[in-house]
Amino acid sequence: MSLLAHKKRKRPEMNLVPLIDVLVMLIFFAFVTMQFKSAATLNITLPKVETAGKNEFRGNVTIAIDKDGKLSFNGKPISDAELPAALAAVKDVSKDIPVLIRSDEKATLDRLTFVWDACRKAGLNKHNLQSR
Repeated sequence: MSLLAHKKRKRPEMNLVPLIDVLVMLIFFAFVTMQFKSAATLNITLPKVETAGKNEFRGNVTIAIDKDGKLSFNGKPISDAELPAALAAVKDVSKDIPVLIRSDEKATLDRLTFVWDACRKAGLNKHNLQSR
């Protein structure tokens, strides 16, 4: 026998189990740390009212005022000039459609009264202020 006999080399193998474990943990970590926020939703902290009843609202019109005074109408940004026309379109459907006003506790009173006054000018009879 020759000393230079060819040894059959073992083919290198990659162990996939640890790789799969690491990938599963990375995916799990990504889902756990992910924040599910809607881009159209305003970050509003509602004021607390001790004498308020239940916050049950079954209407379909919501006006939100964020802490900077920006308005949104049913989740879509709206300007001060566009609000009366939008409320007039709601009144054309029915004057008894409830309007929920969600104002951040840091929003100024003049923004809230502007929205409330716009509801009254449009002829909407039912408007409520949401609290926590």
